[in-house]
Amino acid sequence: MRALMRRADFHFELPPELIAQAPLPERSASRLLVLDGKAGALADRRFTDLPSLLGPHDLLVFNDTRVVAARLFGTKPSGGRVEVFLERAVGERRAWVQARASKPIRSGLVIGTAGGEIRVVERASTPAGDLWEIETPAEVLAFFEAHGAVPLPPYIGRAAGDDDRARYQSIFARAPGAVAAPTASLHFDAALIARLDDMGVHRAEVTLHVGAGTFQPLRVDDVRDHVMHAERFDVPPSLVEAVRACRAAGGRVVAVGTTVARALESAAQGGELAAGAGDTRLFITPGYAFRVVDALITNFHLPESTLLMLVSAFAGREAVLAAYAHAVRERYRFFSYGDAMFITPGVS
Repeated sequence: MRALMRRADFHFELPPELIAQAPLPERSASRLLVLDGKAGALADRRFTDLPSLLGPHDLLVFNDTRVVAARLFGTKPSGGRVEVFLERAVGERRAWVQARASKPIRSGLVIGTAGGEIRVVERASTPAGDLWEIETPAEVLAFFEAHGAVPLPPYIGRAAGDDDRARYQSIFARAPGAVAAPTASLHFDAALIARLDDMGVHRAEVTLHVGAGTFQPLRVDDVRDHVMHAERFDVPPSLVEAVRACRAAGGRVVAVGTTVARALESAAQGGELAAGAGDTRLFITPGYAFRVVDALITNFHLPESTLLMLVSAFAGREAVLAAYAHAVRERYRFFSYGDAMFITPGVS
């Protein structure tokens, strides 16, 4: 019989004032909570202390996805307002989106925007059935980039500003396609990277285009009944070779963010890390045996979220929830623009 894993097992209380509403003036000025998953030991550090936690043969793997200006506002022929949120491009002028309006969206609806008319084609063929396929008046990503707004997460209670166009991107952002930032990488700046380079820490990149589903709450009590959203990833041969060289030198593969961990583990489902691209619906929960990731840098995640479950799978649920309780007591800043953790594996 399948063991029950309840959503409530991953709950924690978070005072709303600890949710970071804006980035710090300097990327690397955040705090860093270090969790030794095996021992359950915690240490309060600064993110600039990261070099002291790494060795010269370690490999940092970053997500080079670039956030698209995915939030777009338009109007119906009746004058009603519509919010369109890009999920992914599925053709030159076709995309899957979330669409919200005061009255139900329907196939054939034409939405007027500052960049021209969008046509709602049909319901997108996704398992959840919560997306629409649309046709845009120009190439999808260029259209949204020109006329959309930065898609700040729903827990940031303000409109996106000009600064967010730069600060809600990592310095590694290259491949456009994400609708949410791989936030662990937001803490890295050129000065910190130079220090890591000088001590011989290696770097490699993977692409995983973060989808809006990353913010979707679980709606089932038994975690294993959750249908995971799909995200596009690409593991290049150069990354596979970098991991091989890291292992040969006795180093650790350090995933910078849960998106990197998910991409690496998705590409290793055959037993070993393999180059290639595709969609992943991998849902990592406690009991999962990690094949690639040896250490994890990550921000703090929402209660009962799939990302908190991934972190709990890596370091152990009890150790992670104890770390989160410590972070609340010590007034760490939470979520996308918040502080970070450096985590080594434990017992899930």
